[in-house]
Amino acid sequence: MNDRIISLDRFIMSEQSRYGGRGDFSAILSQIVFAAKVVAAQVSHAGLIEDILGRTGQKNVQGEEVQKLDEYANKVFINALNYIGKVCVMASEEEPDMIVIPPEHPKGDYVVMFDPLDGSTNIDVNVSIGTIFGIYKRVTADGDGTLDDCLQTGSKLFGAGYIIYSSSVNLVYTTGNGVNVFSLDPSVGEFVLSNPNVRIPARGKIYSTNEGNQPYWKKGTREYIDYLKSERNTLGAPYSSRYIGSLVADFHRNLLKGGIFLYPEDTKDPKKPTGKLRLLYEANPLAFVVEQAGGWASTGYERILDITPAKLHQRVPLIIGSKDDVLEYEEFAKKNLS
Repeated sequence: MNDRIISLDRFIMSEQSRYGGRGDFSAILSQIVFAAKVVAAQVSHAGLIEDILGRTGQKNVQGEEVQKLDEYANKVFINALNYIGKVCVMASEEEPDMIVIPPEHPKGDYVVMFDPLDGSTNIDVNVSIGTIFGIYKRVTADGDGTLDDCLQTGSKLFGAGYIIYSSSVNLVYTTGNGVNVFSLDPSVGEFVLSNPNVRIPARGKIYSTNEGNQPYWKKGTREYIDYLKSERNTLGAPYSSRYIGSLVADFHRNLLKGGIFLYPEDTKDPKKPTGKLRLLYEANPLAFVVEQAGGWASTGYERILDITPAKLHQRVPLIIGSKDDVLEYEEFAKKNLS
């Protein structure tokens, strides 16, 4: 192998030495990578393997229909992390309650929150999907983790990232010291560094949002999208619309190219007046990543990473991407409050 190629294992060990780590976080990340490889193998064979596509017939805690691969991925990540002795508690978008580490396994100092398969409704049509994760240090002393360990603000994240399963499999993560992208080399089965120290452009040319929700948007949001489509905006030319409908895919493109992703509050569902995306499993980890790359993440009114969670499955609006674009949206969003 070319000695200029940096494997993920080599990178992790270098970072551990550089920052004087004990190796606990490295062990957790290694297990997340292992689980991602297992899931990636299933995703790549989804059209060939019987009983892996489609719905289970059940609904998750959010009332959404569970895909078979959702359920599979959830089990893979839980099983990969619950025995290593580095984690005190976990929580998953697919589970109604905290995931308690079995009593026969030792407990560690970290908390892992994850969405095992974001965008899973796109599996059947071969659209990019992904896994999102956030890792905290526990706030309780020892023993089993508690709800207090899970309900921490995003600003306290120790590390976060995502894996995107597409034409190539990419791992993107940060520990608060920049963002790096690794690509899975299928010939050797290892992730290698492909985009070091990623920086998102301060302003992009792309906006990503589900415009089918336009009738339910508030005044400021409607005016902002109209502004982006016009020549009155800061660029002096209309933004390009690119919406995949898979959060990790839309976010990943904008992280590399610049742009803004919007899932704002709307009036479509009175039961979900404050947004659709999950604070702990989607918004916080991606907000941590984008800020480390020089971007910004907001509800339209406040920084995502400053929100104190009230419950495991709390939903929030999410406006995320290039910093100048997100801050500009916040100016328009003031009209939503009038």
